[in-house]
Amino acid sequence: MDKDTLITEIKGVGEKTAALFHKLGIHTVGDVLLYYPKTYIRFPEWKRADEVTEGETAAVFGRLAGSPVVRKARSMQVTAASVREMGVSLHLVWFRMPYLKNSLHAGESYVFYGKVLRKNGTLTMEQPVVYAEEQYKSMERLFFPVYAVSKGLSNNLIRKTVRAALSFENLFPDFLPEYVREKYRLPEYNYALKQIHFPDDMDAVIAARKRLVFDELFLFVLGIQYQKEKKEREENRFSLAKDGYAEELILKLPYELTGAQQRVLEEIGRDMRGPHVMQRLIQGDVGSGKTILAFLAMADCAHNGLQSALMAPTEVLASQHYDSFRKLCEQFGLKFPVILLTGSMTAKQKRDAYDRLKLFPNAMIIGTHALIQERAVYRKLGLVITDEQHRFGVKQREAFSEKGQTPHILVMSATPIPRTLAIILYGDLDISVVDEVPARRLPIKNCVVDIRYRPKAYRFIEDEVKRGHQAYVICPLVEESENMDAENVADYAARLREELPPEIQIGILHGQMKAAQKNEVMEQFAANEIQVLVSTTVVEVGVNVPNATVMMIENAERFGLAQLHQLRGRVGRGDAQSYCIMINTSDTKESGKRLEILNRSNDGFEIAAEDLKLRGPGDFFGIRQSGEMQFALADIYQDASVLKDAADEVRELLGTDPGLTMPEHEKLCRYLEQFLNDRKNRLNL
Repeated sequence: MDKDTLITEIKGVGEKTAALFHKLGIHTVGDVLLYYPKTYIRFPEWKRADEVTEGETAAVFGRLAGSPVVRKARSMQVTAASVREMGVSLHLVWFRMPYLKNSLHAGESYVFYGKVLRKNGTLTMEQPVVYAEEQYKSMERLFFPVYAVSKGLSNNLIRKTVRAALSFENLFPDFLPEYVREKYRLPEYNYALKQIHFPDDMDAVIAARKRLVFDELFLFVLGIQYQKEKKEREENRFSLAKDGYAEELILKLPYELTGAQQRVLEEIGRDMRGPHVMQRLIQGDVGSGKTILAFLAMADCAHNGLQSALMAPTEVLASQHYDSFRKLCEQFGLKFPVILLTGSMTAKQKRDAYDRLKLFPNAMIIGTHALIQERAVYRKLGLVITDEQHRFGVKQREAFSEKGQTPHILVMSATPIPRTLAIILYGDLDISVVDEVPARRLPIKNCVVDIRYRPKAYRFIEDEVKRGHQAYVICPLVEESENMDAENVADYAARLREELPPEIQIGILHGQMKAAQKNEVMEQFAANEIQVLVSTTVVEVGVNVPNATVMMIENAERFGLAQLHQLRGRVGRGDAQSYCIMINTSDTKESGKRLEILNRSNDGFEIAAEDLKLRGPGDFFGIRQSGEMQFALADIYQDASVLKDAADEVRELLGTDPGLTMPEHEKLCRYLEQFLNDRKNRLNL
């Protein structure tokens, strides 16, 4: 058995269970082992009933005061019992578990593990897990991994499957040269895999994570630089006139471009008229005006008889760009064809779009991944723009190169990565920074508050809706989790429906919904058919809704600062004053200090730099960024020092052995080639 063996070969995984794993992208034994925990449970020392407090997750050791009682409530069976200590009772409740009446006996002692609530004035533990005394003692202080689950897959089943996969010794050859491991004191790879899933202690978690994070960042940077070494810069085969056309269009704008926008536009124009094909990243904070730069660059191409394509991460955003580009062409009196191509279009609509791609050599084309599908054939593609780089990979950009002559590449990202890190992460691109926000935009007003502010926040949202505006409410979870105490979209939307007047339409949005459902919800929100959208961070890259003026973020301490800033950037896009309300449910000084940075600043680059300073090695999973580069464990802010070490090592390695042909690099070369092929296959390219 090896890492490519199908998971059905693991004992206990049949076809039905395998289908559930497939929904998580797990197909092989290797996939199982690379499906890392998102956090750990550590079972605490047990307490007595009189020692617990409301709100804590505790293990309570006690003797049952009487036999469990089963009663019917709202068409389900409820089992109830209690333990009592020093005059204090803890009420125990289980839903749909009547069989416990026969397994729990009055007068016997057990350990009950769960969250303590106060209901009707009584301390209560709902759905507690029951352990025998010796059984619990054997688990006390151990680390139990907690995984992201999908319907039908429990944490217990994933743990069991991971344990079975780990029983096969050394499935992965250690590709990292021994001298690199020794230099950074990194453990052996298979040992690190075992310890990240079932660590012996905290030191083992730290060592395992350090190794696996180093691997992710090392391979990422090495992949970029290795391919860059093998591939010389392409010659620019397109001829663009130096007639100041873009400058003429700028004069027709109803507003002035910022100095940063003008500088970046000059860099783009110079690149497209230079000797080599452009490979440029535009980093610009939310609201800095990158979209108009994309339009002006595409119009420059169209004026010179070249096609250009803008690939957006979502269909809703693609449709919005399409509408705004058509309006801009109308406004400027431009006769350039604007074409939309997305995956959900009908067969007839797609055929029409394909025909127009072949017909118009100066078309401005907007779309999603459908732009790089086999049937999309371009007549004269001169420029490709990808919106939100962290949603796309290097390989997607290269896919455009296979569609005729190699086009110029422009990548736009609103992720405020400090320049030192951006140079490493985007090693194959030149970097431009749009570091000014248009003066016409009102700064967002921020506040960081605790849960006591919620009722006031609901009234504030109600008032904003009455004024004709809309609001986002962000929750960390899709639905209630047994492993995490945080707000979830499903329950929160139900709560808001009780808190807000019935005429206010409330919608929900999360990543587990199908693409068509997500698009429909976002379109309804954009059309103000939904006034309050309760969502996970899936809206981080979403449609532009200038009418939305409130961003309320629950459990704000659970998100990275850069991501909070991205979410905040969903509002403040219109003329009205906008607000960001961050609910901090933690009472730690650290979370308060972090969120205060956002409270006082709307500058994404300043926030990213501060985030970099504040991140500590203790935050393994809780505040990882989502989106950027799609790393499984690594966090470019928290792990900035590891990223720099990995980049230094790559530079030294390729400096002495650019082709990775030396004997000590043989395993690394094979692994890298496989890594790059796997990444290409996963992107369906």
